[in-house]
Amino acid sequence: MPETSSKSQINLGEFDADVTLKDIKNVHLSVMPPTGHVRISAPHRMSLDTIRVYAISKLSWIKDQQRKLRAQDRETPREYLEAESHYVWGKRRQLSIIETNKPPHIELTHKAIQFHVRPGTNEAKRKGILESWYRDLLREAALPLIAKWEPIIGVQVADLFIRRMKTKWGSCNNTTRTIRLNTDLAKKPPECLEYLVVHEMIHIHEPTHNARFRSLMDLHLPNWEHLRQRLNDLPVRHERWEY
Repeated sequence: MPETSSKSQINLGEFDADVTLKDIKNVHLSVMPPTGHVRISAPHRMSLDTIRVYAISKLSWIKDQQRKLRAQDRETPREYLEAESHYVWGKRRQLSIIETNKPPHIELTHKAIQFHVRPGTNEAKRKGILESWYRDLLREAALPLIAKWEPIIGVQVADLFIRRMKTKWGSCNNTTRTIRLNTDLAKKPPECLEYLVVHEMIHIHEPTHNARFRSLMDLHLPNWEHLRQRLNDLPVRHERWEY
């Protein structure tokens, strides 16, 4: 039978927490990067009052996690100008703007991102071109990783979507067996991308972050918690992510 769930919110004094009631046995509380938003998954049998009491008992831990996340570095705003710094697979590159009357394209060198654009291309168009390039770069890297891990994990991914996501690094629909990855992963170290791919593929087996999910992660990627922490410690976009 497909998993059923219902969503609501509870107030914990200084902030609200999203609550999802599911066909699960235990409560799972998460403080989500990058803003520290609180999410709780709980069994259908539990009342919101009981869940609220449980969450309040964890307030000290929640606030400690929120302080760590909110102290995380933010990238400075980008203007897509000559010699501006951008990251590709965790390494800093400088933009090298090359004006040409040919269709725009990007070439990656050891130290630079050679950005070929038509004269007069404005900031918005430059941003769009670079975002599209990052999407293509991420797709090219993610597809072989999916192919590598499918026989190991024992799942098949029906489709991969690359999106500029504001709430998370990735997501999985275990019913359709589709995975979504955040475009910004192309800016992070390659091992962070592999961690996300494995994470979302295991969600096809197990939709929640329960003990079974953790045991599967431990089995297939023993250093996954270190990689998760590394990813979450890296600077995120300057804009404020919303949930």
